Order: sequence, then structure tokens, then C-alpha cells
Amino acid sequence: MAASTSFRISETARQCLSSRAAQEGTSATSLLDQLIVEGVEQREYPGIVFRGPAHDRRAALAGGPDVWEVVARLREIDGSDEERISLLAQESDLHPRLIRLALDHAAAHPDDTLARIERNRVMAARSRADDRVLSR
Repeated sequence: MAASTSFRISETARQCLSSRAAQEGTSATSLLDQLIVEGVEQREYPGIVFRGPAHDRRAALAGGPDVWEVVARLREIDGSDEERISLLAQESDLHPRLIRLALDHAAAHPDDTLARIERNRVMAARSRADDRVLSR
């Protein structure tokens, strides 16, 4: 539920916000909400960025994969946490520190992370089923 809050921003910030909101086809309030949430997240987790369209923003490692992709791959690897992180670092060239950053972010947002993993699993299964139908 949204709460009414009053902020004073500079005219330059207001113009930037209004212009960008118009480009994205959204309200300035909605865009400001998104920017605040993502900005705070990026300060809490330096190295995390957000990608995707306004209706489907997702956390990712700067210059790397989405957070959910890191978690999904780690779940496929056997071994202790450190063994799995080490193996993923070797196979992906991601520094273990970045893998841990993705895990920290995912731990703070488990519902979103697990929902994205599940959505990808369903889409992959659907794609495999489509491939079987087309190859007959």
C-alpha cells in the first residue's frame, strides 16, 4: 500500500523525472518510487544493478549475470557452499566475492529470486516440449 509523502526536489530533478517518466510511459511518482528502491538497494549492495523494463526489473551483477541466474546455477552444483562458489567462479570467471554478493542480495529477496528461477524452469520446460512437437 502506497503512503502519501511530500518531498521537495530541485526544478532540474523534477524536469529530469518528468521527462524520463514520459519516455517510459509511466507516472513521475511511479518512476520515483522505482528509482528510490533501486538506489537504496544499490547502496546496500554495491555491485548490484537493475535491468529490464519497468514492469519486470531484476537485480543483476554489474557487468555480469542476473542474481537469480547465479543462484540457479549454484543450486545445480553439489558440494559445500564454498566448494560450489569456487566451482562457479572457475566456470564463469566471476570473482567469488561477486557470487557472494549475489547470494547476499538473493537472501534478502528470496521470494523474487525463487519466483524468477521457477519462471525460467517453466519456460525452459515449455520450450523443450515445443521442440519435441516441432521435430516430429
